[in-house]
Amino acid sequence: DIISIRHFNKEELLYILDLAKRMEQMDHAELLKGKVLASLFFEPSTRTRLSFESSMNRLGGTVIGFAESGVSSAAKGESLSDSVKIVEGYCDIIVLRHYLEGSAQLAADVVSIPVINAGDGANQHPTQTFLDLYTIQKTKGTLEGLTIGFLGDLKYGRTVHSLAYALAYFGAE
Repeated sequence: DIISIRHFNKEELLYILDLAKRMEQMDHAELLKGKVLASLFFEPSTRTRLSFESSMNRLGGTVIGFAESGVSSAAKGESLSDSVKIVEGYCDIIVLRHYLEGSAQLAADVVSIPVINAGDGANQHPTQTFLDLYTIQKTKGTLEGLTIGFLGDLKYGRTVHSLAYALAYFGAE
């Protein structure tokens, strides 16, 4: 599961970034052939949802799911737990965006397949942090000891919460 950036230590983050760098040079058209991603977006998204879906397609997998909760059984009162338990039978991995903090952890606790948090309320957005770290490292050549400025909704910005925590590993100011 990828639920919170807090579940990763510095060495694991560096490993993921190194793996991303190596994968950037490879052909992966068949890497996830036969795998199915369930894209469950209970909250509006454009960039995050499309990045997951296009990545899965480019890696040879397929995508099922929905882009708004109004077209799911949640509109009829189905709980998140029940929804992910049912969806688990249709896919190999779930990517979840939900408006409630802690929803990704709840989903991970009730299914046996991996869950990726694509944003849970104002809490976390760990995959955006991976991308941000990778971009900073690629453009600056390091993650160590940088001064980073944040602008925008700092109280409710889940991307800022995740990134600030990760940058602390590297002594960022």
